[in-house]
Amino acid sequence: MKLFINACVRKGSRTRRLAEVHMGADREAWKEVYLPSIDFPRVDEAFLTWRDACIEKGDYSSPVFDLAKDFAAAEEIVVAAPFWDLSFPSTLKQYFEQVCVLGITFIYTEDGQPRGLCRAKRLTYVTTAGGPVYSADYGYGYVRALATIFYGIPETRLIKAENLDILGADVEALLKAAMEEA
Repeated sequence: MKLFINACVRKGSRTRRLAEVHMGADREAWKEVYLPSIDFPRVDEAFLTWRDACIEKGDYSSPVFDLAKDFAAAEEIVVAAPFWDLSFPSTLKQYFEQVCVLGITFIYTEDGQPRGLCRAKRLTYVTTAGGPVYSADYGYGYVRALATIFYGIPETRLIKAENLDILGADVEALLKAAMEEA
């Protein structure tokens, strides 16, 4: 299975368009997780206590663990997230809070280091920005760190189109240039 994590809120999202070009014509091969439609559980002490008890028992039968199971099983992952407020939409952070599950997407080794349990060989992060992406560290950098340190995904890529809302920008030319890199 190939996994498309879609954090794009707008119907005409430029980020989504760019991600779809990257994924190619075979959209049936991709399972989409549309983050704006998910009502994520509140991560508070009660939730964490319950989740930790499930993990300790090795009981991953609750639907709460389905996102993590799909993420771990995916052969390839594309994340589409517009560049908002120097980062990405909050639903993407909520998603990763649900996916980062001990025993499903990673374990700790005897020396305390995380070791990834995910099958994916590559994660591609796609973003667009109205202005410049000042630093990829805030959005892509966070996702890249999770992918490599916790999930064991050996390759991450960034595809971006920026300065799309700058006065006089040729949006289609900027998107086309980014699509050609994809």
